Amino acid sequence: MGDGVVRVIERSRIAEETGILDLSDCQLMQVPDAIYHLMRNLRLIQVNLARNVIAKLPPKFPLKFSLITKLDMSQNKIRTLPDEFMECSELTTLDVSHNCFTYLPSCIFKLPSLRRLKANNNYITDIDTERLARKPLLVEIDLRENPISSTSRRALEAASAPERICRLPIAFWISQ
Repeated sequence: MGDGVVRVIERSRIAEETGILDLSDCQLMQVPDAIYHLMRNLRLIQVNLARNVIAKLPPKFPLKFSLITKLDMSQNKIRTLPDEFMECSELTTLDVSHNCFTYLPSCIFKLPSLRRLKANNNYITDIDTERLARKPLLVEIDLRENPISSTSRRALEAASAPERICRLPIAFWISQ
């Protein structure tokens, strides 16, 4: 049995006790179907999928894990998120850094509890600043190391309340 498979099995058992599913560094190309079955009667609060080679998350992922509060999908190959992500009504922290996003998917703006968004080191060029401004709970957003257009950069810098959007000056979060 491969190291990645062994890690997935071991970490599934740990998740049963902690409510935290850590599948980071498991060489996953997708979330194994067995995970949905193994976790079906468990209320997960956190999922970590970091440092894998996942290119796409299926719509069933946010539907099966709709009560998580923290999701780390950093360092994968993800380009977008399914619309069903808006069902993650308790999600407060989302890390999609070091992926292949060229824009922030609309479902991110529909997450009612989102407070922290890490989207640094992607390929994001344009930001919907109007939708961003309508996210009163979003207090921290990291957009560093993205090729943000000058138009979006100016709009972010001119945001009416950048302190609400991030803890540090907006220029820091969008610097290249």
